[in-house]
Amino acid sequence: MRTIPAIVLAAFLAVSHPAQAAGPNGGLTTVADGHPIELVSTDKDLTFFVIGEDGKPVDTAGMTAKAFVQVGGKTETVALKGAAPNKLSGTLPAPLAAGAKVVLSTKMHGHNIQARFEK
Repeated sequence: MRTIPAIVLAAFLAVSHPAQAAGPNGGLTTVADGHPIELVSTDKDLTFFVIGEDGKPVDTAGMTAKAFVQVGGKTETVALKGAAPNKLSGTLPAPLAAGAKVVLSTKMHGHNIQARFEK
């Protein structure tokens, strides 16, 4: 009888933490609403690279977005600005710590995108 709860728990953990392989810029990657998105953090810079459903870079010039960074029980909101060809960038208050959870939230081509990462 204990195998059913174990299977349910394993399924929940598999869904709650998407696979994150290294992307072309050396960052973590995930897919949000069909868009591959890569997170790269260096020192205090936070950058997301956005690819369209067709596999081509999404023009992010002029776009705005937010990143919610949770670490150690605290959540910081980072404002992001778009830059050509496909970047959304912002400045962190401190370097991104191991175990940090990051959520990108933006609106792109008429639909909302939320991409989740864990460092």
